[in-house]
Amino acid sequence: MDRILLLGAGKIGAAITELLCSSGDYDLVVADKDQSFLDAIHRHDARRVRADVEDGAALDRLMDGREAVISALPYYLNVRVAEAARAAGLHYFDLTEDVETTRAVKRIAEGAERAFMPQCGLAPGFVSIVAWDLANRFETLDAVRMRVGALPQYPTNALNYNLTWSTDGLINEYCNPCEAIHEGRRVETLALQGIEHFSLDGVRYEAFNTSGGLGTLCDTLNGKVRELDYKTVRYPGHCDYMKLLVNDLRLGERRALFRDVLETAIPMTLQDVVLIFVTVTGRRKGRLTQESYASKIYAQDINGITWSAIQLTTAAGVCTVVDLMREGRLPVSGFVRQEDVTLEAFLANRFGRHYARHEPPSALIE
Repeated sequence: MDRILLLGAGKIGAAITELLCSSGDYDLVVADKDQSFLDAIHRHDARRVRADVEDGAALDRLMDGREAVISALPYYLNVRVAEAARAAGLHYFDLTEDVETTRAVKRIAEGAERAFMPQCGLAPGFVSIVAWDLANRFETLDAVRMRVGALPQYPTNALNYNLTWSTDGLINEYCNPCEAIHEGRRVETLALQGIEHFSLDGVRYEAFNTSGGLGTLCDTLNGKVRELDYKTVRYPGHCDYMKLLVNDLRLGERRALFRDVLETAIPMTLQDVVLIFVTVTGRRKGRLTQESYASKIYAQDINGITWSAIQLTTAAGVCTVVDLMREGRLPVSGFVRQEDVTLEAFLANRFGRHYARHEPPSALIE
C-alpha cells in the first residue's frame, strides 16, 4: 500500500505530505481546489493536482491507480470521499471529529474488502489509543477521563487562544452534543459544560465538554465502565467567553459568521503546545488503582521547516496508522477503530515517535 491519494493541502495536509514524502516509501498525489495551498507545499516529490472533490467524476479520476486515500478535508466532505473510496476499492483514512460522519463511514465500511479507518488524528485518534492501552491494564474499570488541548505558548488575547487547527472543526466541537458514559449509561451532554480545573507542570488549565474526542470508545467500553468522558483543555477563562459567543450571542446557530469572526480576529500561531492527559481508574488484584498518561508536545523543525504541535501530532497520527497497515499490522478490511492500534506499536513507529515528550524549542524559552 504505497500509492496514496491525499485530499486537502491545508495546514494538516502539508504536514502529512512532509512526513510521507520524507520517508521515501510513498508515491503521493496531493489534491486540493485551492491552488495557493498546493503551491505552498515545498515537496517536489509529491504530485500536486488542482481538483474539486465535490465533482464526482474528478474524484473518481483522482482515485484511479491509487491504493488508499487520506482525507484531510473538512468533515462535511468525508462521506462523499468514503463512498467513492468504497466504489474504487481503496483503503480510507480521515481525521474527522464529527460523530455523524464517523457513523456514516462505519455504515459504508460494512462488508468492504478494504479498510475504512476514520478519526486518525490526535483527538479523536491517538488519545483513544492511549486510553484503551491504560484500560487494558485493569481487571475491571471504573472511570476513563481523557483531556486534550492544543494551546498557544504565549496567549495575548482575552480568549487565551490562537487558531492552531481547522476553524470548522473547532466550531463543531464547541457546538455539537457530546457522547459520554455516566453511572454506567450512555448519555449525551452539552458542549461547553462540565468545566473543571487542574494543574500540570505548575500551569493552571480548565477543561470542559466538547464533541467528538471519544472516537469509538463509547461503543467499545459500553457496559464495561462506570464513567467515560472527553474534555478539551484551555487556559482559564476561555470557556466563559465561548459560552458568550456560542450561546448568548447565538453564533452557534450562525456557524459561517462564527467562523468569519474567529478567522478575522484570532491569529494563528506555530508556537503552540499539545497537552495530553488521560487518567484511568479501576480494580487490579482487588484494589482500586489509578494510572495516568501525561505528555506535552511542542512545535518542531523538520527538514528546515517549523511545524506547529497540532499540525505534527495530527499528521503523525494518520501517517502512523497508514504505515502500520502497510506493514500488515492492522486489519485490511471493514471498519477499523483506533483501539485496534497498540500504543507500543504506535510509539515505536517512525511517524508515531513524534509523540515522544518534547521540551520547548530553546529559542522560545523565556
